[in-house]
Amino acid sequence: MRRFLLFALILLLALPAFSQSYSGGHIVLIVPFENTSKSPGIEWIGEAFSEVLGNRLSAAGFFVIRREDRVYAFDRLGIPANVRPSRATLYRMAEEMDVDYIVLGSYNFDGRSFTAHAQLLDMKRVHLSPEAVEAGALTQLVEIQNTLAWDLLRNLDATLVGPKNTYVAAQAAIRLDALEAFVRGTLATDRAVKIKYFKDAARISPDYSEAAFQLGRVYFDNKDYEQAAQWFAKVPQKETFAGEANFFLGLSYYYTGNLDKAQAAFSFVAARVPLIEVYNNLGVVASRRGQKDAADYFERTVQADSRDEDYRFNYAVALYRGGDSAGAAKQLKEALAIKPQDSEAKAFLDAVNKGGAVKPPLERIKRNYDETSYRQLAMEIQSANEERHANLNPAEHAAIHVERGQEFMKQGLYDQAESEFREAILVDQSAVAGHSGLAQVLEGRDELTEARSEAIAANRIKPSADAFLTLAQIELKQNRADAAKENVDRALRLDPTNAAALDLKKTIASPSAVRPQSTQRDRP
Repeated sequence: MRRFLLFALILLLALPAFSQSYSGGHIVLIVPFENTSKSPGIEWIGEAFSEVLGNRLSAAGFFVIRREDRVYAFDRLGIPANVRPSRATLYRMAEEMDVDYIVLGSYNFDGRSFTAHAQLLDMKRVHLSPEAVEAGALTQLVEIQNTLAWDLLRNLDATLVGPKNTYVAAQAAIRLDALEAFVRGTLATDRAVKIKYFKDAARISPDYSEAAFQLGRVYFDNKDYEQAAQWFAKVPQKETFAGEANFFLGLSYYYTGNLDKAQAAFSFVAARVPLIEVYNNLGVVASRRGQKDAADYFERTVQADSRDEDYRFNYAVALYRGGDSAGAAKQLKEALAIKPQDSEAKAFLDAVNKGGAVKPPLERIKRNYDETSYRQLAMEIQSANEERHANLNPAEHAAIHVERGQEFMKQGLYDQAESEFREAILVDQSAVAGHSGLAQVLEGRDELTEARSEAIAANRIKPSADAFLTLAQIELKQNRADAAKENVDRALRLDPTNAAALDLKKTIASPSAVRPQSTQRDRP
């Protein structure tokens, strides 16, 4: 955590602000539901509530503490994973984890009807919400869980959900037998048993990306990197855990020698979650591929965390490869000051000091991935920023979010940019630059329906060259060159010297203007 905080401070100095929008910066801990029935064989359902409710709240923008972090916190307090702690203990644990809400619940099955109860403990107000109760047949478990998710979201923020029936119907269908297999795999301690259950879940529901991810982790931990890569690659990039999946996908490709694919996977993560270890691994892969920008990645990691000996070591190797022996020696001395027993660094330093040609050692890859700390700190910073800007009028407040979004776009951090543009629109619906910026991000992802809507919304408030250019890009992706040209002409009427518009006009006039349609169909 200390190292992450150092990196965060670097980011705070480098950016106007550092944030990732979640719903109010709320962190939620979901405790496995208590089984109050006497029916055998349904104990797994307690963890299933944590799984399904966690996915639903995460999709709504809340940061939900992962099971691994919850189990670790329980272990630190000396609480066995299968023991239900008292509310006083949960409260103490939540305080240590800086949690905003705890979801508590129980379930009962009398042989015919399945009933679930849930409550929300607000840590800041020390307030326990009224119970939400949902019931039905046991075969309707997933529907009951989705309905409880609606109850909780409505309690947290009524603006996040529409009518209950509409919300429940919109949730991804999970077959009950697939959910049971997945949860039993999660609870299993034997590797072979885990693989069996996760494969059962993936076989029953081929689109069950959580099962694919967990299979990837099991194979990765067993150093079966080819199998791991196959399963990690099945995780869609839209998933909330896609960053972690692609980090381990990149490592799996790295260990199997697929360096180009490793670089692509790490690059995806860097654009989504700018963690130090990701930049380090990009540097390692770039070096293996003989790319000259490897040293830039390593310099970045040392600036972010000067107390990690591996980052110093890697930077030294890169500097030496680039002909800077003095710089390499300096970094190696710093690495040895951190870890004097590093024999590889010492041998390399001795060889560099002797002069002559030296074959540098290989750079060191990082296997740790700590998105949780990143997200938590980002939300704390966001909350502090929002408090600081609370007295601004809506236009001024929105302008700050737009500025951040544009800065994130320049750095290729499109997820963060999207969050800032959406926050700007939430603060001020008439924020033209917010709508226009969001349209650009969405168009770049081929989410053309929403991109078109945002660009049109921007132009309704005040016509802008940026919004017309986004519309032109959408038309071009859909093989409508004439409509694209019309939008470019509108952009140039507003800004005759706009370089992007002039370039796009030349592109449209070229024979290659008719392009293959986007992979996503736009709706009128």
